[in-house]
Amino acid sequence: MSAFLRVTRRRAVTAAVVLVLLAAATIWAVLPDRAAWSAQELRITVRSGPAGDQPVELDARFLLPRDRSGRVPAVLLAHGFGGSKDSVRPDAESLAERGYAVLTWTARGFGRSTGEIHLDSPDYEVRDAQRLLDWLAQRPEVRTDAPGDPRVGVVGGSYGGALALLLAGQDRRVDAIVPSITWNDLSHAFLPQSADTADTGVFKKGWAGVFFGASAGGGNPACGRFAADVCAAYLSMATTGVPDAATRELLRRSSPATVLDRIKAPTLLIQGAVDTLFPLSEADANARGIAANGTPVKVAWFTGGHDGGSGPGNDRDRVRYLTAQWLDHYLRGEGGAPGDDFTWSRVAGFSATDRDLVTNGYSTQAYPGVTGTGATGLDLTGPARRIANPPNGNPAAISALPGLGSRLSSLLSGNVATDVPGQHATFATAPLSGAIEVAGAPTVRLRAASPTGEAVLFVKLYDVDPAGTPTLSAGLVAPVRLTGLPADIARARPVTVTLPAIVREMAAGHTLQVVVATSDQGFLSPAAPATYTVAVDGQLTLPTLVGTPIASPAAAWWYALGALVLALLLGLAVLLLVHRARRRRRVTAVTKPYADTPLVVRGLRKAYGDGFVAVEEIGFTVERGQVVGLLGPNGAGKTTTLRVLMGLTSPTAGEIYVFGHRLVPGAQILSRVGALVEGPGFLPHLTGQQNLEAYWRATGRPWADARFAEALEIAGLGASVHRRTKNYSHGMRQRLAIAQAMLGLPELLVLDEPTDGLDPPQIAEMRRVLQRYATDGRAVLVSSHLLAEVEQTCTHAVVVNKGRIVAAGPVEEIVGESPSVAIEVTDVPAATEVLSGLGVRSVTADGASGLIVDMNGTPRAEVVASLVRAGVGVDRVVPRRRLEDAFLALVGDNSRGSGDR
Repeated sequence: MSAFLRVTRRRAVTAAVVLVLLAAATIWAVLPDRAAWSAQELRITVRSGPAGDQPVELDARFLLPRDRSGRVPAVLLAHGFGGSKDSVRPDAESLAERGYAVLTWTARGFGRSTGEIHLDSPDYEVRDAQRLLDWLAQRPEVRTDAPGDPRVGVVGGSYGGALALLLAGQDRRVDAIVPSITWNDLSHAFLPQSADTADTGVFKKGWAGVFFGASAGGGNPACGRFAADVCAAYLSMATTGVPDAATRELLRRSSPATVLDRIKAPTLLIQGAVDTLFPLSEADANARGIAANGTPVKVAWFTGGHDGGSGPGNDRDRVRYLTAQWLDHYLRGEGGAPGDDFTWSRVAGFSATDRDLVTNGYSTQAYPGVTGTGATGLDLTGPARRIANPPNGNPAAISALPGLGSRLSSLLSGNVATDVPGQHATFATAPLSGAIEVAGAPTVRLRAASPTGEAVLFVKLYDVDPAGTPTLSAGLVAPVRLTGLPADIARARPVTVTLPAIVREMAAGHTLQVVVATSDQGFLSPAAPATYTVAVDGQLTLPTLVGTPIASPAAAWWYALGALVLALLLGLAVLLLVHRARRRRRVTAVTKPYADTPLVVRGLRKAYGDGFVAVEEIGFTVERGQVVGLLGPNGAGKTTTLRVLMGLTSPTAGEIYVFGHRLVPGAQILSRVGALVEGPGFLPHLTGQQNLEAYWRATGRPWADARFAEALEIAGLGASVHRRTKNYSHGMRQRLAIAQAMLGLPELLVLDEPTDGLDPPQIAEMRRVLQRYATDGRAVLVSSHLLAEVEQTCTHAVVVNKGRIVAAGPVEEIVGESPSVAIEVTDVPAATEVLSGLGVRSVTADGASGLIVDMNGTPRAEVVASLVRAGVGVDRVVPRRRLEDAFLALVGDNSRGSGDR
């Protein structure tokens, strides 16, 4: 019988190995070849300018698919402002893998290209692109429709998106375009006006400054590599806030609005809902202008933009899918016509904190514009209010900072928006009786009076939860310049103000607030002080839109790959089951003094055959109820220690005890340890729940021991655990990995960089997860390079340097006392004077624009509000990383290691 069992075991092992090898070979065959293209670096000289005789040298890259038969269509891929050909390299490679010849280049005035920046001028940047079309038409690899006419699509975002529109309007050779997050009329984009009451809008000084600050180099320090006329236009507008005729003409010339009626290329317009630079209304104007000419147009809104990156992972997949579908049909004639249906998405939370971003996608048969297909009117209450406009708009309210809205919001209690007392009026609705799906531009009727006959106002829509926390959707604000106003509010006529289009679910029980402010940090306000009177007239109107939910698209091969990987996983499970009995025998004797201690490390050393010593001598203890942070510079030995702890490598010397059992590879005591050391990895076609179940089955442990509900509750995944992991954001995958480590609620949890890739709100939630876990006698060991997070999360810390422990103990003992904050301000002397009067313990200069403030119990919000009221600009407020100070004092200048091995 024993011989029969040995033969059966050998056969089972052999079958499992064969299955694994077959699955691996098949996976290798279906995976896309990441070297399926070749790239050529080029310097292309083109001639442009009004007369077409001015040479400029463009730094370019040309990619060709290796596996092609005959000529292939081409894609001209343009980058955003301040970028280069390298900024769009991943997209270029992806399109080349899909079978397109891709030409991307660094626009004139940027990077290694010569020339000056003319803001997508038809005479310069657009003509440069036309010469690149000529170049493509001469390539033997590129398909042509006629001599000199390449089969070509143009793809670009922001600066590159406007170029795609302008090029299509100026050159009929373009066969399809996919412009994203770009503008319609540059004069409206930088001088927006949200009511039809004045000829001139309000200058968007924040974003304009970002543009001109991103053009370093050239002979003019004030404007970098911008052309002289563009530089002069900016300096004039930034000074007066009102463009002259020459500036209007320059901005208009660089606007797609001037060529929409000439665009014949089928157009896919992709615009972000998190964008204070080019909001959804810009794409709406482009769509209507192009469609009026009978050209096929499709519009898609997504949850990214200039203020919100490129959106969560599943939304990026949707945008890539739509782009590929559009190009494949109009350049290669593949697939059915994409149609003119409209798709959009909004963020949907998956936990009680609603921090980890997942998007829900929807579609309708036709594009409704920014007015929606329905409307909900809500009564606003609140008396007429007098509000003051300070001199030069300082101090200014904050709605968003250019490109930093999401980052700064995490520093100010989850919302960047701040209004200055005395400078704003608030009008509120009653609590909502039910949820409202808002998709479009809300409107409100406003009355205003001014002793000067003019006023500049900023109108915002806040979503206020039952706890009183307001959220300004995407940091969007409606600037309004009003003229011809009476001095008495009773004589004021109502003006309809159109707020920026948003995509948001207003939840039941929330209230909405319309705030009218006199200043905003992102805009140029009137220099003269004045007092206005404002009131609302009638209702707040919210556009609504109902659509059909859509799934995130994915290539078909992912499903085949998922099935094969599942086969691989099952094969590995067979191996694990066969050897389960052997593992069970590897139970070590209990060392009684450590029997109730989760982890004891004594005299650990790890040396490699080449003489490199990763760990010299390390010893520490992790007790029940503790969250212990393992810290050290690169090469200190942190990851090596964790690998030894999990049995992934063997130590050269020393001992590790887990609950009194001496640890050896495969020891049964490891079943009481949960770990995330080598990073998360999941099957994309399975849901989070299915991935966890497959993992648990592979362990061979009893199903009842998994305790899925408790692990998921601690990790905070909520309903999102039932979504496919291919739709997960990076933060969700991290949480799922933590949940996987928590299955069975192991008494010791070991995590290597659990907050890797998470944004600040997600990190804060992970902090709470780990602190909740270290209860009921459990313990956590976490390795992290985020010292401020370790300080707030861990009860104890172990600091490692050069393979040895240099400090260990409670965090507060290593750090010391007196918490403080670091503040970056625009006026250090003025800020010092303000802070000194607040009762803080000390204010210390930290560089040219920084201060270290010992708060002495003063609330951080009070500090920020006091500085803003005093007219001091606040760029950054962060907790003083005092553990970092202690860490640097302990490890010295040993921050440049060779990395753990």
